[in-house]
Order: sequence, then C-alpha cells, then structure tokens
Amino acid sequence: MGHPLAYPALVTIGTLAITIAWVPFADPEQVAMLGTVAAIILGYTGFRFAVALGLLPAGLRGGSDEREVAVRRVRQQHRLESRAWLEFAAGGKSWWLPVYFDTALVTLTPTTAEIGRRAVAVDGRRMYPAGRVRDSEPVGRLIDNPERADPEAIGRTGVGRRVLLDAQGAVVGPFAGLLWVYVAGGGVGAFVAATIVGAATATWLSAVRGSDPS
Repeated sequence: MGHPLAYPALVTIGTLAITIAWVPFADPEQVAMLGTVAAIILGYTGFRFAVALGLLPAGLRGGSDEREVAVRRVRQQHRLESRAWLEFAAGGKSWWLPVYFDTALVTLTPTTAEIGRRAVAVDGRRMYPAGRVRDSEPVGRLIDNPERADPEAIGRTGVGRRVLLDAQGAVVGPFAGLLWVYVAGGGVGAFVAATIVGAATATWLSAVRGSDPS
C-alpha cells in the first residue's frame, strides 16, 4: 500500500467495523463492553498516529535544525512479533527507532538520515515512527538488510500477507471469548462474538504497533 500509515488505518477501520457489527445482537452490558473496546482502539490508534505524524514527540534527537546521522535498517524478530527499526549511530553511540513499514526499507542500505525534532527522513523519504526512540537494543533477533536485496522481496509485502502475519496473535481470541462470558455472561453466541472481536483486536494491535511483513 502506498502510504506507510494506510495499512494500519485500514486494519483499524476493519476492526472497528467487526466490533460495531455485534452491537445489534448484544444486551446493554455487552454493548457497553463493545463500546469500551472501540474507544480503546480509537484512542490508541490516535495516539500512535499522532507520534508517527510528529504531533507528539518520539524522542528524536534533532534540534531546531535537521542534522545528518548514519542509519541502517534492521528487522526485529521476537516471538510472533516482527518490526522494522532504524538504527542510528553518532558520536560513538547507537539508538533505535521503530518505524511503520515502508517498501523502501526492503532495499535500504546503510546511508544517512536527516533528523529533526518531530520527523526523520532517509534518502529524502519520510519515515513514520511507530514508537519512541530507545537507547538499548530491541529484544529478540535483529536481522540486517542483505547487501543485495531480493528483487522479489517487495512483492511479498502485500496486504494479504501482512494481514496473515498479523493475525498470528488471533490465537488469543478464544481466551478473550471465555473471559467475556465469565464477566458479562451470555451463551455460545456471546462466546463466538467475543472470540471474533478478540481475534480482530489482536490483529489490529500488531498492525498499529508497526509490524514488518518482509
């Protein structure tokens, strides 16, 4: 998808649609719970996008003027989580910034980035933070970009593959369904609805945090 934020926005809309679709079949207490889930999704997505767009700080180490620092892209693999990070180096120190996936990252070789207080650009292309800068190396396995990128790699980052990878977290759906029935009551219908909403929410959380399908 063109814009890096288009995919998480699309998944957010889909998750909200799935959540709201169950409202006509729910009792007042269940409607309140569905409303709470929808509010959390909207609020957290808004916060994430505000950081990505520079409306809220991401801890970027730029001053009033942009400065150039060395940068390379690494992919984090930790359990079911896969995220894209930019690793910056300056003054003998390194720090890492999670970013929303951009197809330009697939073929990115070590280069320089221009960093301001609220934005970062690599080779003239703006990257969108998917969280705050950290001084410690991200947990899990960090995979470097190959010196010669696979020309078919970008073709394997379509929406279908991204949803499939993000949906790995949907295994929590049945547990969410059981918890829902325990708290709010209801029969098989409530369990099915809660399972579907839980699975969709888990998929959304992975997407809005900045998953990397490459």
